[in-house]
Formats: sequence, structure tokens, C-alpha cells
Amino acid sequence: MTLNNLTPAPGSTHSKKRVGRGQGSGMGKTASRGANGQKSRTGYKIKRGFEGGQQPLQRRLPKVGFYSRVIKPYVINITKVTVVANLDEITLDSIRSVHKMAKTITKVKLIGAGVQELAAKIKDENIVYSGQ
Repeated sequence: MTLNNLTPAPGSTHSKKRVGRGQGSGMGKTASRGANGQKSRTGYKIKRGFEGGQQPLQRRLPKVGFYSRVIKPYVINITKVTVVANLDEITLDSIRSVHKMAKTITKVKLIGAGVQELAAKIKDENIVYSGQ
């Protein structure tokens, strides 16, 4: 056995379909593309989602879903939640000890009348007040 004698296994390959080689081949004239029209032309390509001029499904349906990457602070009104205003030192942990809030909250904004006086008590950079 030598390299020039190698052949594929019988039945593993098929001969290429030769189209457009005359009427006698059975695939002449239109080269098995049917009659006239866009699909029979060379270079034909259809846009993904194209529905023949009808409004495509992805444009007919409403847009759904959005996730903002901007972290919005959890707002606490100190006139309503007075226990936060009465704390000696305002940090995220101290607020969590007196006020129920989710563990995922990383920023807090204090609002309400008299929030300017609490500025000296704030010891955490993740806590802001409406005067800042």
C-alpha cells in the first residue's frame, strides 16, 4: 500500500452535483433553482427574521426587561424613622441594628428636616444625606 493507492471507503463519498451543464444533464437551464424570482438569482440572501414585508415578530412584540447598573440608595426619612436620628454614630451596621432593611443594601440616603445636624454623626462613606 502506498499513498497514491489510497481511496476512501466505498459508499463514504458522493459525487458533486454539477448544475447548469446543459439540458441532457437534467440540471440545466435553471440549474435546479426553479423559475424566475429573487431566490433563483446569484448572491441571494434573506435577512434574519424577514417575513416577506410583514412586520417581523421581534418588532411586533413589546420590548421586555431592563436592569440598571446604577446603584440607587435606600432612602430613610429621619422625621418618620426617628431611631436613626437618635443614634450616636451613623453607620450601615448601626442603622441595620435599629431599622429593618435588606442585606443587599450598600448605600443609604438620609432625608428629612434636620438632616444637616446629623452630618457630624455619619461615619460611613456609603451614607449620604440630602444636603450633600
